[in-house]
Amino acid sequence: MPYTAADDRYTRLEYARVGRSGLKLPRISLGLWNNFGHDRPLTTQREIVLRAFDLGVTHFDLANNYGPPPGSAEENFGRILASDLRPYRDELIISSKAGYNMWDGPYGEWGSRKYLLSSLDQSLTRLGLDYVDIFYHHRPDPETPVEESMGALAHAVRSGKALYAGISNYGPDDTRRAYEALAAEGVPLLIHQPSYSMFNRLPEEGLLDTIAELGIGSIVFSPLAQGLLTNRYLGGIPEGSRASEGRWIDAETISETYLERARALDAIAQERGQSLAQLALLWVLRQPAVTSALIGASSVTQLEDNLGALDAAPLTSEEIAAIEPFAVHGTGSRWR
Repeated sequence: MPYTAADDRYTRLEYARVGRSGLKLPRISLGLWNNFGHDRPLTTQREIVLRAFDLGVTHFDLANNYGPPPGSAEENFGRILASDLRPYRDELIISSKAGYNMWDGPYGEWGSRKYLLSSLDQSLTRLGLDYVDIFYHHRPDPETPVEESMGALAHAVRSGKALYAGISNYGPDDTRRAYEALAAEGVPLLIHQPSYSMFNRLPEEGLLDTIAELGIGSIVFSPLAQGLLTNRYLGGIPEGSRASEGRWIDAETISETYLERARALDAIAQERGQSLAQLALLWVLRQPAVTSALIGASSVTQLEDNLGALDAAPLTSEEIAAIEPFAVHGTGSRWR
């Protein structure tokens, strides 16, 4: 049946301004990193995406290499756009990125102007769009001047193929250099996308302060530490999970140290009437510099549970203090 968006879709979520820009993002956005490749049924992907939009999620985050195989997440999202979401394009924030390996040869990764602009054209073709709302450099390139990479992003904005420029996985000093390089081009740096969770607290070592100082926004990925901050592994390793398949995390990650910390955090969540995932999302959103948190979802049920985090009251200072001994940087392995 033809899709019609829910009439009450803008009554369910909060939206936060991205730094000092005019743009707002939902406090929780949907990332298409792991569950939207050709290895998953398109019908399931469609159900998740459309339910997310019905619940007020307006931001969908992709990258050129998301899949598997690389490029397939953009292709699948492009199909959903064409069949269902095309009438709502102006209500959507769609982002993509380039920086990791995408094709053979010396021009298929990192941060050259050649790679970034070629990749953007390929992404637009896969998505079936004339422009993306945000185009990110996915990681800093140690061998390409930041001025060249940011110049490519500025060109993308000036050409109308992107509305805003962003960066991902940049440290504090590189973030400042990227901000200055874009400013020299007359294009603002809108947003940073770092990995941040109770088990990955690296952004607290200067990055969040830099983001706040520069007046840019941030959208954090892996706030659930690849599933470690959910109830998925509290009783062992279920078949078909990422740990059982060795995808991003492995069986060695589910150590006694991890279980002790995760179960303690789960107990705090239960005292609040929440799931562990919901607690973990509120914890990253407690930071004033964090505009939105990116979640993945393999089912509508998982999506709805994660979005339910926003139904609870904010964490109190006492609850944050109780969480602190168990929110230990470096818990687990092979995640980022």
